Amino acid sequence: MTEEAPDVGTSPEDEEEPDFEAMVSELEKEIQYAKAETVNAVQRAARDRSEALKYGGASLARRIIPAIDHLSKAVEASEGEQGPEPLIEGVRLTLDGLRSSLEAEGISQIDALGKKFDPTCMEAIATIPCPEGEEPGSVVEVIESGYRMHDRILRASRVIVTEG
Repeated sequence: MTEEAPDVGTSPEDEEEPDFEAMVSELEKEIQYAKAETVNAVQRAARDRSEALKYGGASLARRIIPAIDHLSKAVEASEGEQGPEPLIEGVRLTLDGLRSSLEAEGISQIDALGKKFDPTCMEAIATIPCPEGEEPGSVVEVIESGYRMHDRILRASRVIVTEG
């Protein structure tokens, strides 16, 4: 029986150990960069949201400014010797311009006259007895027009409804 000589090769202590401190330091730097990027993203989103709220109406304002010009010109023309026709025409042009500006923004007028009363987009401010030939619950007069923006009601139509 011969004793085997211990293996003179490499022992685990002789192998080069990874530099854990350098790895930890590198990971800490990456975490710091990630945290800074997250803070920057949150600040950027808050700034964008603030600007959207602040300047969100700019598109609508650009469309309404010409209507103000039309009204100014109509008032100037009515103060002269030309009579009421320029004023009426100026108001008509302004009204058309305002309506088209609102439509371009997705805002439409609620058509209520002669329709069945719909409490989701109409507010009944008065009722009258149902005349002959009318259907109970129908709108006979619109006091204030209502408006909706896409699916959302901006202002309900204020109407007078027949009761039955």
